[in-house]
Amino acid sequence: MPSIFTKIINGEIPCHKVAEDDHHIAFLDISPNAKGHTLCVPKKEINRIFEMDQEEYLNLMRFSYKVAKALETVVSCDRVGISVIGLEVPHVHVHLIPINEMRDMTFQHKVSMTHEAMSALAAEIAEKF
Repeated sequence: MPSIFTKIINGEIPCHKVAEDDHHIAFLDISPNAKGHTLCVPKKEINRIFEMDQEEYLNLMRFSYKVAKALETVVSCDRVGISVIGLEVPHVHVHLIPINEMRDMTFQHKVSMTHEAMSALAAEIAEKF
């Protein structure tokens, strides 16, 4: 059964896309830790990050780097944190989280954003990508 991310990649579920290339997609997290919390996902469905071959892994990190650079030009923050956990969705994904303090990375504090605000933010980040 396809993961929720595969359904997003296939256009079956909408998302607030910020970047895409032939092998990856980046979109805003629907339950963000902070404004701009973005997920970078390979289009190939792979469960665990270290199941990726080295080239796939490095390409995902390169893509994530480019997204993070765009993100930090749009969202005011001390830095962009990165996390790879992979328990909630069995499809590799990199969390890019604009952070100002450690609690922004805990996944225990969430922020609310309207659909309109997320759409506008996604478009702004996409423009910088």
